[in-house]
Order: sequence, then structure tokens, then C-alpha cells
Amino acid sequence: MSRFFEQHIEYLKGVGPQRAALLEKELQIRTFGDLLQHYPFRYEDRTQFYKVADLQEGMETVQLILRLRPAQTVGEARKKRLVVQAYDETGILELTWFKGLQWVLKHLQVEVPYVVVGKPARYGRQFSIAHPELELLSEARQRGNAFTPVYATTEKLRARNLDPRGIGKLLQQVLPLAIPHLRETLPDALLQEHRLMPKAEAMRQIHLPEDQDSLQRARFRLKFEEFFFVQMRLLLLKLTNRERSPGLRLGSTHLVSTFYAEKIPFDLTGAQKRVIREAFEDMRSGQQMNRLIQGDVGSGKTMVAFICALSPSARGRRSA
Repeated sequence: MSRFFEQHIEYLKGVGPQRAALLEKELQIRTFGDLLQHYPFRYEDRTQFYKVADLQEGMETVQLILRLRPAQTVGEARKKRLVVQAYDETGILELTWFKGLQWVLKHLQVEVPYVVVGKPARYGRQFSIAHPELELLSEARQRGNAFTPVYATTEKLRARNLDPRGIGKLLQQVLPLAIPHLRETLPDALLQEHRLMPKAEAMRQIHLPEDQDSLQRARFRLKFEEFFFVQMRLLLLKLTNRERSPGLRLGSTHLVSTFYAEKIPFDLTGAQKRVIREAFEDMRSGQQMNRLIQGDVGSGKTMVAFICALSPSARGRRSA
């Protein structure tokens, strides 16, 4: 694996030691590789814009194009908040921040069009959005991505401007640098058989999907890879255990036939006989046996387990 992915996150532009320590504490993101694997938990369709006059109670996340008036600081001590009146040609909306006031105040531009994203709530006759996501309209148009990724974050990170959009900006920095270092992890035969997207393309599409189809293919590729290597690790563990800890070779014993003929006042079902036969074949193989007997309540699982335990018992071995 390329050493690129081991680089510490603090060396990414706009992070630094303090933010890096907070990212590691809050989200366990320490390296460039950790950041790349911090996948979005959902995506928002940013193709639809609302006007202030269109807002209604109960709406989820909405997107508007608004201009901002000068900010005002309201309240004292813990009740202090930053309030901005934002408007379009149909009405006025109030934007409110309760944390990170100085940083927000420093970066707001008055009378410049912004893309404002958040959940509106009505207070009296006016709608308000608390801690909205803001992006200059010029930057949003330049980015031109309809499916916007939304990343998990925390309140402490939000206070340092590492909200979902802030984390997204970090990923937009590191992704183009990472693509040349990404190596394919699956053999060509698997890629062709299952029509899987290449690893580098999947990483690009999971963070910056071009459309819904590309997003679904990227998700499938990354999930397939994860389960594939889980299965490979389990198989390797199984083979290693077989070599290091071979099982006992248990042959036939008259104890089983005697018990079956003289002690059981009923006939076993076909399924019970089949499971017992398969288990005894395993015990005669000399390899470890790992079997799960599954059946409804009263189907006879205990009897099967008891008969299987007779073979080691006849040789002075214990069963549990």
C-alpha cells in the first residue's frame, strides 16, 4: 500500500494540529486513508431550489439562493447567538448560529448570493434555519455536482467549521491526490465476472457521484470488496486451524448402534439420520468439525447431539 495513505491528516491544507487532534478524537480520522474511508451516510439532491415564499412547516432539508444582510449578535453569555437576515425576491429568512460565532462572522459576505441549506422552522410569522450550510453561489456552480454527499460529524467539529460541508471540502482536496496511488485490490477475473467498477473509480464516485447509477455501482463495488476479504480471512483462518490443530480421527463404535437399537423407543426421522451420518463422516475424517444443528423447537436436535457425543465418549473423550 502506498505511504501516501499513511500521511497524517494535519498536513492537509486547512487542518493543522488542533483540528487534526479533534478529527482523531471525534471520528477516529488520523490519516489520509482514514479520511478517504469516511464515506457519506447519505446524499442530497441539490438540483431543486426553493423560494422563501415556498417554505412550509414540516419540511425537511431545503436549498435556497439568498443574499445576506449584516449580521447581528444577540443575547449575552450562554444565550449569545449570531443572527443574519437573508432574503430573496419573495421574502426574508432568519439564519441563526449558537456556536462558532466569531468564525462565521469573519467569513460571511454581505449582499453576495449564497446557496443556503438547512431545515426551516417557523418562529412567529418568519422562518428560521439554525446552523445552516452556506456556500457561495459561484463556488456551487463551479462544483456542479447534483448529488451532494453528507458526512457524519459532531457538534465539537461543527464548532470548528467541520460540518458535513467542511469535511466534504477536505475530501475534495485529498481525493484527486489519492486517485493515482489507489491500486486495484480484486483480480481481473472477478471484476469482469461481476461487472465491478475499478477501485479508483469507485472511490471517486462514492464521494463525488456523477449520477444515481454511478453511485449505486460504486456502493456495490466497495461492499463486494469488503465482504470478499472478510470471506478470504475466514477461509484462511479455517485452513490455518486445520494445519495447526488437526482433529481426532474417531472410528465407528458399537456404543452408538447398541444405544440406537436398545435405548430409543422410537424411530429417528430421516433428517436426524442424515445429520448424524454427516457428523460421523466428519469425525472419521481426522479434521476439526464445526457444525451448527438448526431446527424448530421439538425437532430432535438434542437427540442428534447426544448420539454424536457417544463416539468420543466411547474413547474416553469429553463432549460439551
